[in-house]
Amino acid sequence: MTVALSRRASDVRVIALISLAHGSSHFFHLILPPMFPWLKDAFALSYAELGLLMSVFFLISCVAQAASGFLVDRIGARPVLFGGIGLLILAALIYSQSNGYAMLLIGAVIAGCGNGIFHPVDYTLINHKVSPPNLPYAYSMHGVTGYLGWAAAPAFMVGIAQLTDWRIAFQSAAVLEALILLILWLNRSQLIDDVKERHTQSHGSAQTISPGSAPAGTFAFLKLPAVWFCWIFFFFSMASTSSLQSFAPSSLFEIYQIPLDIGSYFITLLALGSASGVLFGGYLAAKLQAPERIVSFCLSITIVMCLLLGTGLVSAEMIPLIFFALGFGYGVVAPSRDLLVKLATPKGVAGRVYGIVYSGIDLGAAVGPFIFGFFMDAGLPKALFIGIALFQLLIIPTVFKVSAVTAPKAA
Repeated sequence: MTVALSRRASDVRVIALISLAHGSSHFFHLILPPMFPWLKDAFALSYAELGLLMSVFFLISCVAQAASGFLVDRIGARPVLFGGIGLLILAALIYSQSNGYAMLLIGAVIAGCGNGIFHPVDYTLINHKVSPPNLPYAYSMHGVTGYLGWAAAPAFMVGIAQLTDWRIAFQSAAVLEALILLILWLNRSQLIDDVKERHTQSHGSAQTISPGSAPAGTFAFLKLPAVWFCWIFFFFSMASTSSLQSFAPSSLFEIYQIPLDIGSYFITLLALGSASGVLFGGYLAAKLQAPERIVSFCLSITIVMCLLLGTGLVSAEMIPLIFFALGFGYGVVAPSRDLLVKLATPKGVAGRVYGIVYSGIDLGAAVGPFIFGFFMDAGLPKALFIGIALFQLLIIPTVFKVSAVTAPKAA
């Protein structure tokens, strides 16, 4: 009993620390978009240039994410985690001292390098440090804190910018991340992972793969169709989400004359809805064991909501409810999405699969804002919601493809 309680307490500490780090990475996804109105005025930037900042951030993060899994396997997760957080702090300080577009781009590159390490680090530590019975809780908390990080950033950044200015808002974000780094450093003994032991487990698992389930070789998992269907799923999913986060306030202002600061708080509602949805989605995923049906149903509803927003006919009073409902739908999808990735992942190559599949998130987030920045500059704000609906529509066939490919293995 004592050993079990000690193990549970250790799991709780590890889950809390990793979830805190993950939430801070999502917070940094959204420290830049809420400042777009301020940066647009300060440096006379176009929406396309602002969207390109997010594209650079996520494109660099995509490359870093695919590569950092190998670095984690080589030197361990903890030093990579501390290095990534340090880069986020540096990026926020560079944003705060920017004197033009070039410095903002430099900050976006550094922030992308820092952001790219989190999924390989997080999942390595969770899988290695948390006992199997508590893994579902670890994954759930990991996902929820990510959405809470998204929820906190717009309110934090806009609130400080309104009280002071945009430079102090970025400096405050750097201070907040430094405090998180301090907490992780003080609890660094909980974040040690034995690299040699993981390598032994990986090789042992790899030897048990059934013939045909995963080709032999370091990069042979890239031949698995399910891996690329999952990648496409993540790509279009994040392309729609990041575009909404980046330009929804400006689009709502153009279509419905909703003030930009109020529109920024709708992004917080979106994230809070997602945090609520992921908890309910976990229950549905476990109860129904039909991820493709859950995803297709929820996305069908969110597609209709986006199209309604794009008509310009929705009452202003309904828009906050729609944003919360959109977020809830996205959240419900997340556990089923993760279940599909798990089904598509052969034993022994989980780290590499997660690195590649989750790089689709970063690339989608890079492409989406870049595309819709041009629509915004062209005076077509309704195209944002229509395009997001199209991206979500393209996700649905990939879900059934992954389900079809993994069904024999799941059985």
